[in-house]
Amino acid sequence: MRTTDWILMCLMLILSLWYMPESVVEDHPYNNDPEIHDHHHKYDVFVNFRGSDIRDGFLAHLVKALSEKKIVTFVDYELKRGDEISALFDAIETSLISLVIFSPNYTNSAWCLDELVKIVECREINGQILLPVFYKVDPTIVRHQKGSYGNIAVAEKEKRFSSSRMEGWKSALRKSADISGFPSSDFS
Repeated sequence: MRTTDWILMCLMLILSLWYMPESVVEDHPYNNDPEIHDHHHKYDVFVNFRGSDIRDGFLAHLVKALSEKKIVTFVDYELKRGDEISALFDAIETSLISLVIFSPNYTNSAWCLDELVKIVECREINGQILLPVFYKVDPTIVRHQKGSYGNIAVAEKEKRFSSSRMEGWKSALRKSADISGFPSSDFS
């Protein structure tokens, strides 16, 4: 089975459980917090990705599959350098699920990393679902910031970004990589 098929299957399962009729949710014995089932989301899925790595291949197939299943998805195709990142933060906050696609050059983008910090914050504060996809990168590389993910340490030595911002990036990478996700090595 292809990676996109697995991801789509998991997203559909999560969304079908999320959008269950209220009577099922209210009567479920494990429902301790009915506010969790608040259906006020603008997007079902926010996709966080490094465009140069996946935009024309993997991402195109994934977005097409999500669209065919009527899953409302936010994919940043329109923001350009110099635009405000706050629009992306609004999209993250109004999404039920954040799909984070880690790829070889992911950490070359401060925007990707800033989005990731916001996604982890939404997960911790609002219970947003975070699904990591490890596309052509091993989860341990992300977790321990080795290989191409070690460039944050280089930026730190060169003092290109504030230390608090970089600490936030490192923490978000560790927390995201600790979540069971989809390593591309598991798929054909």
